Amino acid sequence: MSKKALATLFDLESQERGGSPSFMSQTLSKDPQPTSDGDGGRIPLEEWLPITESRKGNVYTATFHLFCSGLGLQVLLLPAAFAALGWVWGVIILTVGFVWKLYTIWLLVHLHEAVHGIRFSRYLRLAIASFGVKLGKLLGIFPVMYLSGGACSILVITGGKTIKQLVHIMSEDGKVPLTTLQCFVIFSCLAVVMCQFPNLNSLFGLSLIGGVMAIAYCTAIWSLPLASIPHRNQNNISYATKDTSFDTIFNAIGLIAISFRGNNLILEIQGTLPSDSKNPSRKTMWRAVVISHVFIAVCMFLVAIVVYWAYGDKIPATGGPIGNYLELYEQDYSKRAACFIHITFIINCLCSYPINLMPACDNAEMVYTTKRHKPCSVFVRMMFRVFLCLVCFFVAVGFTFLPYLAVLIGAIGLLVTFTYPCFMWISIKQPQRESLMWWFNVSVGSIGASFSVLFVVASALRLADKGLHAKFFNP
Repeated sequence: MSKKALATLFDLESQERGGSPSFMSQTLSKDPQPTSDGDGGRIPLEEWLPITESRKGNVYTATFHLFCSGLGLQVLLLPAAFAALGWVWGVIILTVGFVWKLYTIWLLVHLHEAVHGIRFSRYLRLAIASFGVKLGKLLGIFPVMYLSGGACSILVITGGKTIKQLVHIMSEDGKVPLTTLQCFVIFSCLAVVMCQFPNLNSLFGLSLIGGVMAIAYCTAIWSLPLASIPHRNQNNISYATKDTSFDTIFNAIGLIAISFRGNNLILEIQGTLPSDSKNPSRKTMWRAVVISHVFIAVCMFLVAIVVYWAYGDKIPATGGPIGNYLELYEQDYSKRAACFIHITFIINCLCSYPINLMPACDNAEMVYTTKRHKPCSVFVRMMFRVFLCLVCFFVAVGFTFLPYLAVLIGAIGLLVTFTYPCFMWISIKQPQRESLMWWFNVSVGSIGASFSVLFVVASALRLADKGLHAKFFNP
């Protein structure tokens, strides 16, 4: 795709809404602003929207954004995958998936400023620039919005139920004075407050806290079994894989795949960094990626390996609610240890919520700004975020069984992580056809798409076999 074509596609808002496009000159500015104006004028959307409103980030802010968005509740599903796959295949698949994710992140980081003068600070915009307006929207909107709003709904479900478990642990008589719905309300109210930060860069403090809490509960989860080695009886623990059917194996691989999070936010986080010809943002961003993913790798591998060693066949290999795994610690360790894990887990969920919701907030404000030709006021911005949080809350209340569909629905979002970046690279960079880089990206992208289909099939077969007790609006 030529630079002129990319420049035209980057001026998306006026094209999408029927306005008169204000075409960029062939000599592109250092940091062009996507614009929209029915009369052909230009408005500085990049300066008004929450993702790119502040470009004062640095390697530290990017590192904590990446860590908070890349390590979340799904890491607790890794032992379940090992329970179905066993030691060897569990470690191999986790390692291959991690390297694969790092490669696609490298592609995205270098595609952020692949065309001189243009910064693709939103995943959906890069998809449209790569595949065209119609195909880009078709392929990108649902996965990107699911990874934003859907992730927040799952955080409400998981965070709310964890609050209920925490209250149960702390109560002396074992009774829980709060209903599940009330716990959802408590979590959502706290999340609404935390979503009021003006832009993505200003969420640095929350990302820092969320990252520290993730390290805290991951460390507690793998260190407690190691600390209790003298008192543990491993003789009654089995590591044999009992079910080797197609749906079980691929559902387990899917659990590992959905634990690799955050690729949908790579471009957005990089958009908070300053950039110029001498110090392009990709250098700072890649340093942040390396630092954050060293910690992510340590947490993921230790949780997967140590927890599987400690519990073996006691771990439910079917996945399901995160609470199933936290209950193991409620039974085996002191009340203080269980409370610590639950509290740090809840705080991490709360801190992850705003950064996951940010793409949806940005998209809502873009619609408002391009129609009104002015930035959102503080009140309008607050109302947008309250509304989006309410939508996530009602989805969580209406579909509390979503965690059981993690692989089925998450397989669609996996395209964002493992498939699209490869084809985006081919479209934007245009490597020589049938060159090594061309074949490699076509192969990797095609394998990723094939796995997504297999995960959907495997999850559907498992649901058909085991059934799903779905209760709508009955948390």
